[in-house]
Amino acid sequence: MNKINYQKELERVIADNQRLGRVPGLLLHVCCAPCSSYCLEYLSHYFDITVYYYNPNITIPEEYAYRLSEEKRLLAQMDFARPVRITESAYHPADFLSAVRGLEREPEGGRRCRECFRLRLAASAQKAAADGFDYFTTTLTISPLKNAALLNELGAEMGAKHGAAWLYSDFKKKEGYKRSIELSRAYDLYRQNYCGCIFSKAEQQAKSADKEQS
Repeated sequence: MNKINYQKELERVIADNQRLGRVPGLLLHVCCAPCSSYCLEYLSHYFDITVYYYNPNITIPEEYAYRLSEEKRLLAQMDFARPVRITESAYHPADFLSAVRGLEREPEGGRRCRECFRLRLAASAQKAAADGFDYFTTTLTISPLKNAALLNELGAEMGAKHGAAWLYSDFKKKEGYKRSIELSRAYDLYRQNYCGCIFSKAEQQAKSADKEQS
């Protein structure tokens, strides 16, 4: 089975739409401002973007609010090829806790993360279908710590289930992750050291404590 080059798949979609003279609508699920910075800079040349902020995995309200405010600040301060809008989902951390029940002790990157991705991508697919977007995708593939193949697999699955077209991506390619760091510094964005959930935070704190003791 051939390995899919997700960046080339994205470029193919862009080229096809450019040939047709189309600027399709894209619902972009965003996890945080740093990850979205490069994705928005790149994609706004080719899509009419609405940012979708749906992250019930952030189970500390203050952290959730701060990350959302940073996303809004970035959208207000950064210049894009086309205007970018934002829509927020209601904040229900209980949805995440229910989705990962029984997986609390899973390591970061394991089955708990898979169910977290599934939850957020399902909601994004439903939103994209309901609001008539041409495509939907997520900024999560920009992280070197996230499994791009898994995210694309789940995105395509949720898109097929809910009637929305998934836009394949691997935003870390072409130095996308490096560019996101540059933009984060330029706009002085808050860069967290954990994904947002209480389990990830506890794991990060344990690693930090181990380093201090060694």
